[in-house]
Amino acid sequence: MTANCIAPGFIVSDMTKATAERVGEDWNTYLSTRTKQIPVGRAGQPEDIAHAVSFLVSQGAGFVSGQVIYVAGGPKA
Repeated sequence: MTANCIAPGFIVSDMTKATAERVGEDWNTYLSTRTKQIPVGRAGQPEDIAHAVSFLVSQGAGFVSGQVIYVAGGPKA
């Protein structure tokens, strides 16, 4: 048995859209501002998290345990 964790970065979702609304910012402005802070230059999509999960549950990750996988578009400089 393995135990790992996925730590998502900024992912386009209902939750992030609600956050923009809660802080009183237009969604497109909020998305643009946040995306500029992500080294790969784009916002994450739910599929990005799904791909990481798919790997972790595959046989290819059978010897990976106790890890935190950051799915966040790269470390902030």
